[in-house]
Amino acid sequence: MIIKLDYFFYVLGAMLLMVAWMALRDQHNPKRYSSALFWALYAVIYLAGDQLPPVASGLLMVAMGLIAGFGGVTLGSYGDRSVEERRSSAQRLGHKLLIPALLIPVTTVIGSTLFKDVKLGDLFLLDPKNLTLVSLGCGSLFAVATACWLTRSTPMQAMRESRRLIDHLGWAVVLPHMLAVLGLLFTEAGMGKAVAHVVTSYINMDIRLVAVAVYCIGMALFTVIMGNGFAAFPVIAGGVGIPVLVGVYHANPAVMAAIGMFSAYCGTLMTPMAANFNIVPAALLELPDKNAVVKIQVATALPLLVVNIALLYFLMNM
Repeated sequence: MIIKLDYFFYVLGAMLLMVAWMALRDQHNPKRYSSALFWALYAVIYLAGDQLPPVASGLLMVAMGLIAGFGGVTLGSYGDRSVEERRSSAQRLGHKLLIPALLIPVTTVIGSTLFKDVKLGDLFLLDPKNLTLVSLGCGSLFAVATACWLTRSTPMQAMRESRRLIDHLGWAVVLPHMLAVLGLLFTEAGMGKAVAHVVTSYINMDIRLVAVAVYCIGMALFTVIMGNGFAAFPVIAGGVGIPVLVGVYHANPAVMAAIGMFSAYCGTLMTPMAANFNIVPAALLELPDKNAVVKIQVATALPLLVVNIALLYFLMNM
């Protein structure tokens, strides 16, 4: 292929290195050295992850966890424009500001549908194994270029804004990455088999509706505990979805997996453990209650979970 997913890992790594360098130079950041080290270590994962032995990658992630845990990642200064300057720019651009944001989904859809079989010579234009992600990466780069053109800004200004956003998100940027890996570790450790043993020992799984409810609710509850659906999915799917729904009730694996993941997302809406989704937005909006986002979303998550149970019950054999 011509455009591989690895190229976007290198772009992300380069961006994180730039964030680290800018943090190091920021005299207004009281913990600029530890902040710079945190982002530099994360950059190494993207730039050299394939070459590093697993133990080294694990040690890097542990070091990042220690830096963040001891409060080593803090905000700096970003040379923000005044409120009047931002308001004037917004009035001048109007709805054109939406163009870069819309470019991302549009490019992703076009790339993953119309360009999936395009070749240059004997090589695919886009990585066929990661078509959607590569298309998303291309769309993101197009969006940045378009935003710079519309606002008459430089790529360096785009990098400053990236650093400002990443700093406000802080360590929560890394949380989905770590939790997804944790889910794989649980699977390797046999957590799925342990869940299957507990569930089948204490719950009557001979009733199909009960089995479906246990699967969906288990996805949501485990996500509430772990804070990420990617961590919950391999455990609950391996413990209930595959051996019970697929093995006993002959459910369609695709339907089982899709609705199971959607049920996990219901758990994401209800947990402060999903800090990057629920706690960070409250901080960015300066809400007085840090759990305000979670409290509002519960009213959506619970009915949606019931709908997922019904959908899986009626569609699992399709």
